[in-house]
Amino acid sequence: MSFLASTGKGAIDLYNRLCRLASLGTAVVSLALRPSSWALPTRVILARQIVFTGYDAIGFVAVVALLAGISVVVQAQVWMGRLGQSELLGPLLVTVIIREVGPLLVNFIVIGRSATAMAAELAGMKVRREVDVLDAQGLDPMVFLVMPRAIAMSLSVFGLAILFGVFALGSGYLFGAFLGTGPGDPRVFVLSVVGVVTPADVFNVLAKTLLPGLLTGVIAANEGLSVEGVATDIPQAVTKTVVRANLAVLVVMVIVSVLTYI
Repeated sequence: MSFLASTGKGAIDLYNRLCRLASLGTAVVSLALRPSSWALPTRVILARQIVFTGYDAIGFVAVVALLAGISVVVQAQVWMGRLGQSELLGPLLVTVIIREVGPLLVNFIVIGRSATAMAAELAGMKVRREVDVLDAQGLDPMVFLVMPRAIAMSLSVFGLAILFGVFALGSGYLFGAFLGTGPGDPRVFVLSVVGVVTPADVFNVLAKTLLPGLLTGVIAANEGLSVEGVATDIPQAVTKTVVRANLAVLVVMVIVSVLTYI
């Protein structure tokens, strides 16, 4: 009976947590669509979060993308033999990098770099009772704290995923040309990439960047603002953010892939 009770309690807690996240996500999107929500302070927070989450991460994302493109070319040569002047390199990079690896790695980078900082920041504000001060001043914490950060997280993931794909395709082409395993003419490579991209790929990239980015922002905000006013709870909020955001990203990735390509 204790096993059944603990299992049932876990299932109920999970259901309640999912309902809360769904409510927060819906509220964020609803508020973002209202022009009245975008007062100057909210726009400033949005811009600052985009700079921290997106712009400041470009260098690191570029390095990871360059290495990922090279790794794909190396593995292609090992497992598929020399590609020669066939036009397989571009489609292979699109399949591996654009459809799966790129969005996944970008989401993981944003979680480790920005979502943790966001959760710690909001948890610190909760501990110092700054959230209560904002509420007392008539400022809605959802509009001023949660919504712009979650939207900025979503937009940053999308932008970084696009840059990741560009850098990875470029490094894959250059390394393939260096090894002599890819098309020498860059126009052939570009045409092979463009030719394999379908509307499903566009939906795939949008769904695997905007939605997980939004979920990551919502999870970070939820965990940060759930701190009960004790400073020792801040590390726990950060840890929960990492674990739950990573799990949410993986679940979304699998669901989108199944819906898109099966």
